[in-house]
Amino acid sequence: MFKTFQTYKLLFLRLILIVVMIEISIYFFKKELLFTGVFGLFIVFLLVREMYFYVRNFVLLYDKTIASILQNDFTSDFSNHKFNKSYNDLFQLYDVLKNKQNEQVSKDIIYRSILNNIETGIIILQKQDSDWDIFLMNDYFSKQFNVPKVSKWKYLKNQLPSLCEIIEEDDFHEIKTSVEISINEQNKQTFVLQASRTEIFEKDYFIVLLDSIQNVVEKKEKDAWVNLMKVISHELLNSITPIRSICQNLQDLVEQDSLSAEDLEDVKNSVETMLRRSDHLQKFVEGYRKLAMLPSPKKEKIELHHLIDNGIQVMNPLFKENGIEVTNEITFKRWVEVDSQQIEQVLINLLTNCIHALKNVSQKKIFISAEARENRIYIRITDNGNGIEKEIEDKIFLPFFTTRNEGAGIGLTLSKNIIEAHGGYISYKSEVGNTIFEICLVEN
Repeated sequence: MFKTFQTYKLLFLRLILIVVMIEISIYFFKKELLFTGVFGLFIVFLLVREMYFYVRNFVLLYDKTIASILQNDFTSDFSNHKFNKSYNDLFQLYDVLKNKQNEQVSKDIIYRSILNNIETGIIILQKQDSDWDIFLMNDYFSKQFNVPKVSKWKYLKNQLPSLCEIIEEDDFHEIKTSVEISINEQNKQTFVLQASRTEIFEKDYFIVLLDSIQNVVEKKEKDAWVNLMKVISHELLNSITPIRSICQNLQDLVEQDSLSAEDLEDVKNSVETMLRRSDHLQKFVEGYRKLAMLPSPKKEKIELHHLIDNGIQVMNPLFKENGIEVTNEITFKRWVEVDSQQIEQVLINLLTNCIHALKNVSQKKIFISAEARENRIYIRITDNGNGIEKEIEDKIFLPFFTTRNEGAGIGLTLSKNIIEAHGGYISYKSEVGNTIFEICLVEN
C-alpha cells in the first residue's frame, strides 16, 4: 500500500517520537515528577492521534483513487493533494488511466459518429449469459425501420420479428442472404442481410448489416451515369473544341477580300478535319445507339460446341494473319438456349480483345474452355497476353472506355449487356501469365 520511501520514513519518525516520549514520561514518573510525566503522556496521545489521522487520510485517499479507477470515474479532483510527494505514484497512475480513458471516449465518439452517418443499417449485439444485449444500433437502422434504440434483443424482436426470426433460425451464426421486411405496415422492402459473429476479449459479439437493395441499385446507377457523363463530355469536347476553333479560323478567312492559294489550302485542310471529327462523333453516337437500343434476344436451342466453332470460324483469318494458336478445349455436349447471333457477337468481341492483347507476345495462344455446374454453363476465354493494368480493371466494362486509339470502347459494354439480357453475367480475372474472361449462361 505504502510504496514510496517518503511514506515509510514519515511513519518511522512518528513511531520513534512516540517511543521516545513514552520513555521520557516513564523517566519523569520514576523521578516522581507527576505533572511532567502526565504532560509527556499527553504529548504521546497527540502524536498517536496525529499518526492515526495521517494513516487514515492516506488510506481513504488511496481507496478513493482506486475506487475511481475501478469505476472508470475520472471526475475527482486531487489537485489539493499533489503537493504531497507521498502520492506521486498513485496520482501518476490515475492521470495515465484518465488520459487513456479520455482517448478511448474520443475514439468511441468518432466511431459512433462514423457508424451513424453510414447509409447501412447496423446492429451490434453483445451476449450476456444466455441472452443478447444491443451494444449499438446506428441512426440509419433506427430511422429506416422506425424502431427506438432499445437495449435488449427481445424488445427488438417485438419491433422487427421477420428480421429477428431469420437470425435466430441460424442460431446467431454467419448469414448472407436477402430478407423482405415490412415497415409500418407498408409494402415489403428487400434488404441484403450480412451477419457475422466474433469474440473480443472473451466477449461474444454479433454484427448485423442491412442494405436496401433499392439504395444499392440507385447508387450503382448514379455511379454508372456519372462515369458515362464523364466519357460523353470528354468525347464531345474533344471534337467540338477543335471544330469551333476551325470555324473561327474559316470565318476570319472568309471575311478577307481575296483568298490566296495558301488560304485555300487552309480551308481545304480545315474542312477535312471537321469532316473527320464529325465522322468520329457520328461513330460515337452510333455506338451509344447500339448500347441503348439493344434488341431483346431471340433465343433458340443450339449446341454449345457448335456455337463456339462458329465464332472461331469467323475470326480464323485474323488468327492466321497474327500467328495466333487457338485451342478449343470444349469436348462435352451441352445445349444452351440463346440468341446465337448475339452470343456470336460477344465471342467475336472477346476474341478481338485477345488479338490486341497478344500483339507484343512471341508465343500467341488462346484457350477456350467450358464447365457445367449447378444448371449453369461457364465459358472461359483465356489468352497469354499482356493483361489489363490494375488501375483500369474496374473501368473495362464502362461505355466508350478504351485504351486503343482506333477503338470505340463499346465492345465489352455491348458484350456485358448481351450476356445480362440472357440472364447471365460476364467477368474478368487475371492469373499468372493469363487473362481470363468468363461468360456464365443458364443451361437448358
